[in-house]
Amino acid sequence: MLSKRITSGKGQKLWKKAKTLIPGGNQLLSKRAEMFLPDQWPAYFSKAKGAYVWDLDGTKYLDMCIMGIGACVLGYADPDVNAAVKKAIDRGQMATLNDPAEVELAELLCTLHPWAGMVRYARAGGEAMAVAVRIARAYTGRDTIAFCGYHGWADWYLATNLQKKDALGAHLLSGLEPKGVPKGLKGTILPFRYNHIEELEGIVKEHPDLAAIVMEPIHGEVPREDFLKKVRAIADKVGAVLVFDEITMGFRMTLGGSHKLFGVEPDMAVFAKAMANGFAMAAILGRAKVMQAAQDTFISSTNWTESVGTVAALASIKKMKKVQLSKRLAQTGKSVRRVWESAAKKHGLDISITGVDPLLFFSFAGAEKQVGKTLFVQEMLKRGFLASNLFYASLAHTPAHVRAYGVAVDEVFGSIAKAMKAGSLRTLLNGPVAHSGFQRLN
Repeated sequence: MLSKRITSGKGQKLWKKAKTLIPGGNQLLSKRAEMFLPDQWPAYFSKAKGAYVWDLDGTKYLDMCIMGIGACVLGYADPDVNAAVKKAIDRGQMATLNDPAEVELAELLCTLHPWAGMVRYARAGGEAMAVAVRIARAYTGRDTIAFCGYHGWADWYLATNLQKKDALGAHLLSGLEPKGVPKGLKGTILPFRYNHIEELEGIVKEHPDLAAIVMEPIHGEVPREDFLKKVRAIADKVGAVLVFDEITMGFRMTLGGSHKLFGVEPDMAVFAKAMANGFAMAAILGRAKVMQAAQDTFISSTNWTESVGTVAALASIKKMKKVQLSKRLAQTGKSVRRVWESAAKKHGLDISITGVDPLLFFSFAGAEKQVGKTLFVQEMLKRGFLASNLFYASLAHTPAHVRAYGVAVDEVFGSIAKAMKAGSLRTLLNGPVAHSGFQRLN
């Protein structure tokens, strides 16, 4: 068991230094130490392999948490993907000429998604969504976007809060300031909630000239009453480009986009994260007539042509198919769900579980739920687990991992239940309460 008060490790010290040198401390909100366990989270890794992570002090943890924010779906440092990447590096991963792997990957992606005819690449999800929105606007000649859920950091998305203060509150984080976003974008981005088709219908009545409808096919809840088919019909009726954001869910539930499970084809789909198992890669797929509009505007970047991301994606997707990844992830997720349900029932804890099997979330009930989450992270860390109230399944997670995790969850849920009944949750914390994470609608 680790020290009961983990505050003076190399990672904790470096995190404090980082915040004096890097705004916010790092590049991704979801990886900030304050999101997990302020003053105690190890923050940095020295090594990652399979389902394990080592911190700067050499302490080994089993990652039953977010697995690189969902990017490392095959596990950390997958040998097959790494071999392909090392080969690309050794032969030279950037040149004056183009890498033929770009064509091979485009063919593979279009084979997996027969509705798509062309592909463009980027290297991160947020920028790929910006590319998709630019292409949709170029194709339609229109400006206004209707959207549901979370789609990145770019101006087109954050402009939501120019129209109405905290309009993103139900989709991302409450209280986001659209500072730095041109005020001229006001009114060009309009939100609707998942499974609330009447809200999209209301948008269309006032703004029939939509350039695009942007959404995830699935995230925290499943579509009801033919919701996705109704969205598709509205897009067809008004001539809007239907863009499915598959950055988080792509390749987890099936080989390719999660939309394949619902029989609804978009006009464009965007992939990143899992498609290259942690290497920087993103793809924008679309119908040929829509994608050709990229030639009518200017979308270009040097590092979108490097080879590492492309070959990593090829190797990752081929392995996903070989090992039947989606089936394996579902099995692991179901096992973790049972761990949560069983331990909560045993100790009389009121929790709610949402999400799909490969990507699950739980939350404690009551006003002190964030305190409970923080205590869970703290106590699981003591037992050698990187854990929070969410779980991203990976190929590297084994039944033995889940069993060990189950033993720890049982102990920690027992402690939390006892403290809740005694009203002493906060007294068990060794530091501040964790900050709130994404408040995602779908």
